[in-house]
Amino acid sequence: MDCNKDLISRLKKIEGQIRGIQKMMEDERYCVDILTQIAAVRSAITKVGILVLEKHTKGCISEAIKNDEQEEKIAELMQVLSKFLK
Repeated sequence: MDCNKDLISRLKKIEGQIRGIQKMMEDERYCVDILTQIAAVRSAITKVGILVLEKHTKGCISEAIKNDEQEEKIAELMQVLSKFLK
């Protein structure tokens, strides 16, 4: 499975998890169970972000270094990391 297909598959799974949480709320399920599912979604979305970051680093950053454009791309990467890690 290529990287984009894997990421899309992960996002669809997360989308399903979110719908499940909405249903849990509608059904007035136990708060601890809902919070557990929210934690699972947060973990899954973080993993997607890490995979996208890895793809960017191995692709765009790598290419920029080869083309002697590393300063600009590294600055961009640092901005992205700052946002991602908030």
